[in-house]
Amino acid sequence: MRIYKKPLEFEWDKGNTRKNKKHKVEDLEAEEVFFDDRKKSYKDVIHSGTEERHILLGKTKRNRLLYLVFTVRNGRVRIISAGNVNKKEVHLYEKKS
Repeated sequence: MRIYKKPLEFEWDKGNTRKNKKHKVEDLEAEEVFFDDRKKSYKDVIHSGTEERHILLGKTKRNRLLYLVFTVRNGRVRIISAGNVNKKEVHLYEKKS
């Protein structure tokens, strides 16, 4: 799991703002996953083309388990997509590190 040493800063613009409304995930709710002490992070090797992408599984303040895809650009976290986890992903979140 990747540990960020600096405070996190998120990048939201017209390309990704409110993009996850179809999954009923608000932008600020997606950010909450980064602060889950039990979150799990994986490299997204399949979708890492021109930039390195990561998968993050974690819970929000309302205990909602989300699956995020994100990248880091210029030191800022850019959330590409966010939605509910599936059964397999629940297992990955609950798995001991």
